[in-house]
Amino acid sequence: MSAYAIGSLQPAAVLHDEVLEYMERVQDTLAPFGGRFLVHGAPALEVREGRWETALVIIGFPSMDHARRWYDSDAYQALLPLRTRHMRGDVILVDGVAPGYEAAATAARLRAAQSARTTPTGQETPVPPMPQ
Repeated sequence: MSAYAIGSLQPAAVLHDEVLEYMERVQDTLAPFGGRFLVHGAPALEVREGRWETALVIIGFPSMDHARRWYDSDAYQALLPLRTRHMRGDVILVDGVAPGYEAAATAARLRAAQSARTTPTGQETPVPPMPQ
């Protein structure tokens, strides 16, 4: 199943030279792990709900293992400070959904789990994680 590295980054009005160097070199760290940019900065941004004040980056990988190995690789870890010294942001790794995924089926499973959360004694049990 595909996985994604998603960054919500807060670039300065003028990018530091190290950030530009990071951008020039990051592609070479992705290639060995099958990573490719799907969104890089979202220049054609159209905000439909709420506020959006960050640059969005989405990188696709063949699997979560590939994404983790890329992020943890010596090549990427050596490059990472060029960005993090000059730009705040959040980065997550997340699994994609399986082919044929349907949100309605997930809602049905969550409804069933939620109704089963309360035991006969009235105590709540933890909600299970979102199924893929």
